[in-house]
Amino acid sequence: MTPTDHSLRRLGASLLGAALLAGPALAQDGAPAASGDLAVFVANDPFEGFNRAMFRLNEDLDDAVFKPVATAYKDVVPRPARLGVTNAFANIGDAWSFVNNLLQLNVEGAFNSAVRFSVNTVLGFGGLLDIATEAGVQRHKQDFGLTMARWGMPAGPYLMVPVLGPYTVRDGAGFIVDWQGDRVTRKVDDVAVRNSLYVLRAVDKRANLLGVSSVLEFAALDKYTFTRDAYLQMRAQQAGQVRPRKKQADDDTDAGRLPPEED
Repeated sequence: MTPTDHSLRRLGASLLGAALLAGPALAQDGAPAASGDLAVFVANDPFEGFNRAMFRLNEDLDDAVFKPVATAYKDVVPRPARLGVTNAFANIGDAWSFVNNLLQLNVEGAFNSAVRFSVNTVLGFGGLLDIATEAGVQRHKQDFGLTMARWGMPAGPYLMVPVLGPYTVRDGAGFIVDWQGDRVTRKVDDVAVRNSLYVLRAVDKRANLLGVSSVLEFAALDKYTFTRDAYLQMRAQQAGQVRPRKKQADDDTDAGRLPPEED
């Protein structure tokens, strides 16, 4: 689905590795389940038939629409401009992370999110420059799905949502709240402008991940299972339900950094 360039495979490995190497696997209810020295992953996927059909639909849509548009965007828009777009949307995300960190009673996370948003908005020209990261202020990215997890709500069954991709029932409900809490949704009244920003954000995110699916093609005998298990482990780690084996670097797209250019 994507180029097989070595640098892109390294990017994909770093992104997917955060989930695949995060730590012990998950039991069906999202708790770690170990068997001796090995972890056994049991995914909660009662809708697998439907999910696989939606996975194939999403792959077809990606091949026909999303990947070509993202590739054209990457080819046409200069790298510094793309980095500014990525930073600006990540800065918007910091504002919502501040709210969710507060709801989780995560004082340090809320403070860092507030500092990041304030500094990058004022000194970073509306977030186009990520001054906070350069100053060493860590990003504590949170969403309402993780907030519900913090207060004990189980993840529920796995769901592959058309166009949007992998979720759990909890994360799907959280997405509805996230959508309403999004500053683009709340602050931009002009429908045409708001929709254009939605499209730009989606294209920018897809462009930043052009190398990931090459790892999927290379490493996975069953791409659906690989994607599902990686997603569930990643979310469990983000919710603090599993401990990472080693410190992982921030997701390049969330930290406002673009992947290495192709050689």
